[in-house]
Amino acid sequence: MTGTTVAEVMAELAALDDPKMRAVNARHGDDHGVNLTKLRAVAKRLKTQQELARQLWETGDSAARLLALLICRPRMFERDELDTMLRDARTPKVHDWLVNYVVKKSPHSEDLRRTWFADPDPVVASAGWALTTDRVAKSPDTLNLPSLLDTIEAEMKSAPHRLQWAMNHCLAQIGIEHAPLRPRALHIGEHLEVFKDYPTPPNCTSPYAPTWITEILSRRTSR
Repeated sequence: MTGTTVAEVMAELAALDDPKMRAVNARHGDDHGVNLTKLRAVAKRLKTQQELARQLWETGDSAARLLALLICRPRMFERDELDTMLRDARTPKVHDWLVNYVVKKSPHSEDLRRTWFADPDPVVASAGWALTTDRVAKSPDTLNLPSLLDTIEAEMKSAPHRLQWAMNHCLAQIGIEHAPLRPRALHIGEHLEVFKDYPTPPNCTSPYAPTWITEILSRRTSR
């Protein structure tokens, strides 16, 4: 559906905005009220449109940015463009979708992972950890996994929430995927007790690393 203007899309998103959903999202740090299933339907109709995606991103509106991430071509963004976008992605959902739907598919992902991992901004650093966790699962060969565990053990307990969450995910992934390091990963999780009492809905996996590791491995062996 080419020829669609930013104004037309913004009007459609405004019509989809639900105050009740906005209130629910606000509790998680997000600032939009568009149902994500409906947003995906809009993206499916628009199909891939890189220029429109860039224009929607520039509006600064979170719903528009989420839509932009669904209709863009990830490999067409330059390295510095992605870096700027990440640092400007204020809300958790926009941040997560940018990393998972775009940066992971970019040829610049490894360069950005290294840059973000050491960034002093904890939100930017959390993106580096998210990309590192992806590599722990898919291509760990050149990663120093014991060193990652050292950093997690020393820093995760006091890390700001979004960085703490990303580090904890990395801890769990190491424990799940790398049997020789599993005892240490379990020990770190048990010692730090990060997310031990996190409220977890029924049929969902607890983010507490020892429980997370154990449950995923149990599912794998029961297949």
